[in-house]
Amino acid sequence: MPEKSERSESPFLEIRRDGLAVVTFDDPDRGANVLAETVLRRLDEVVGQLAARARVGDVRGVVFQSGKPGSFIVGADVSEIGGIEDPDQGAEAGREGQRIYLALERLPVPTLAVVGGTCMGGGTELALACRYRILTDHPKAGMALPEVQLGILPGWGGTTRLPRLIGLQAALDLLLTGKTVRGHRARKMGLVEEVVPASLLEEDAEAVYRRILFDDPPSRTGAERGFFQRSLEDTAPGRALVLRQARKTVMERTGGHYPAPLKILDVVRESVGLPVEEALEIEAKALGELMATRVSKHLLHVFHLRERARKGTGLEGREGASDVEPHEISELGVVGAGVMGGGIAQLAAGKGIQVRMKDIEHDAVASGLQHARSIFDGAVKRHRMKEREADQAMERISGGIEYGGFGQLDLVVEAVVERLDVKRSVLKEVEERVPEGCILTSNTSTLSIDAMAESLTRPRDFCGMHFFNPVHKMPLVEVVRGTRSSDAAVATVYALALRLGKVPVVVGDGPGFVVNRILLPYLNEAGHLLGEGASIESIDAAATAFGMPMGPLRLVDEVGIDIAGHAGRILHEAFGSRAEPSAPLVAIGETDRLGTKGGLGFYRYEGKKEVGPDPEIYDLLSGAVPAERIEIDEADIRARLLLVMMNEAARILDEGLADSAADVDLAMIMGTGFPPFRGGLLRFADEVHPRVLVERLREYQAEVGDRFTPAPPLVRLAEADRTFYEAWPAPS
Repeated sequence: MPEKSERSESPFLEIRRDGLAVVTFDDPDRGANVLAETVLRRLDEVVGQLAARARVGDVRGVVFQSGKPGSFIVGADVSEIGGIEDPDQGAEAGREGQRIYLALERLPVPTLAVVGGTCMGGGTELALACRYRILTDHPKAGMALPEVQLGILPGWGGTTRLPRLIGLQAALDLLLTGKTVRGHRARKMGLVEEVVPASLLEEDAEAVYRRILFDDPPSRTGAERGFFQRSLEDTAPGRALVLRQARKTVMERTGGHYPAPLKILDVVRESVGLPVEEALEIEAKALGELMATRVSKHLLHVFHLRERARKGTGLEGREGASDVEPHEISELGVVGAGVMGGGIAQLAAGKGIQVRMKDIEHDAVASGLQHARSIFDGAVKRHRMKEREADQAMERISGGIEYGGFGQLDLVVEAVVERLDVKRSVLKEVEERVPEGCILTSNTSTLSIDAMAESLTRPRDFCGMHFFNPVHKMPLVEVVRGTRSSDAAVATVYALALRLGKVPVVVGDGPGFVVNRILLPYLNEAGHLLGEGASIESIDAAATAFGMPMGPLRLVDEVGIDIAGHAGRILHEAFGSRAEPSAPLVAIGETDRLGTKGGLGFYRYEGKKEVGPDPEIYDLLSGAVPAERIEIDEADIRARLLLVMMNEAARILDEGLADSAADVDLAMIMGTGFPPFRGGLLRFADEVHPRVLVERLREYQAEVGDRFTPAPPLVRLAEADRTFYEAWPAPS
């Protein structure tokens, strides 16, 4: 009879006939296997039992598997990581995991990790400690070491073992990015020995295990490396060259703001050629140092924000929300077949949803279909999809100038021109052609959802669904709740955004909603600085030095000068003099320049590649900018750009357009690229403290003008000695 340990404990051990031991991770209290402290203690016990049983011949081979379909082990318990403040404590946590995995690696019998689903962090490190690894063809099966995204490094042996297994360059590609490797790419790089059909394991997993462990062990040839790669990685000068180039790439990508990738490079460089125990000690010390950094704490905070959104419904804090079920979306309509419409159609079709795209012109429909096809083709080229999968997804999109098929749609996204009269007319027309209960949404970026709802007979079924451009790249969707939007409509749109792989944030109805309402003062202040004589380079450099992905004037070009101008006028109408567009932004808006899409804006472009500020721009804007550039201190530029955003965020929270400071931060990170290593706009503001913000705003109010008048809710925070996160906590 096979021997089993108590199944209520995870992992549990079963010793089958002929000495096959199977260790199954299946935490009964979680939807996914997490390497919490209790699980690690249990694993330590199991490894000890296996070692003892192997020595007396009861165990001849060991399999590590998951009892959860589509998931292996998703890593360590992030909440436990976040509680570590001391570097020595962090290093000790690393050593404990290393000790268990080293004992696993040294079992005197062959070991096999069977990865049939998501495998991340400590799960991947467990697999690396095994002698063999196989990956199934399950769509969720993939391996990653994403610790760098949390500001730390793989500290249970991952940084040590991975380069020794697959080679230096391939290992750095995974360690420095956290990317997931699947299928035959994992086999080719030597990360796994085999890729097997998931159906084969369902039919007779034990036969597969016995073949690999006992009957026909796979050859461990390692990564497929060419002559040039071997010459680089197997010599000291070659390794130095690889590491030097990797460091250069990291600095270009991160500006040096993130210590984890640089520390990973240091650990790899120092541990090459050392015995495993010595290399692991270098790794553990580095892990402890990174765990104690502010950057790691901020990135963990952002991780929790994203997890909260991913597990949410969009109705948190609302009475009766638990009784609301979102509608299932199987067929979706997109009205307006421009770049946005084509992008939305592509995104939905790629997730298995049937899409009907409609416009008033055949050429527009053809353009939308072509745009969707180009995105799929790009995914195929980057090996993110197979050509057959892309073709099948495109077959889910149909289009035309009539409303054929709209009578069976579950949800419609309106993505026509940003004019209230046009949107109201289109939405009214669509409502007459869709079935009762179909959810209508608008992709507007600035216009009032309530104003549009006035044209509808069923405003309860209507809300905003604001995608950001380009749709397939930008993660945020603002789910805009109008005053008459039903909980069911909001929950349905929120669930759809999650299904599409986006990060949804529910916001209230108001000019610019949350992201554009905060972003436009930032862009406008850059215009004011330009009007005072600062150079384009100095303004944008101050922002990028802070960590923004691009400077505000470069961002105006990217958004589109025409689009930014239109949004600016809407906010000016709503908020008066404090939102009055700066003279340089007005002046460039009166030219024929469009920014990136037109090849000319504040910068020049060759294709979509920016090649530097246009030297003619100052002459073009004469009258709006001084003839000569003046030096404005970088700290002043940065402070002015940030303060106007924080001031506006306080107003937004006070008006109820966002439920919490956390929602504002998540929206700004996902919608504008606000640097995650800062933790978010308002987390950063809280570190500075509202008292200091008010003092600085009053200084600039006296020096620059009334647009820096501290917002009343920010003044109240300062007077009460409270922070944004204290005053506006996330609903439970």
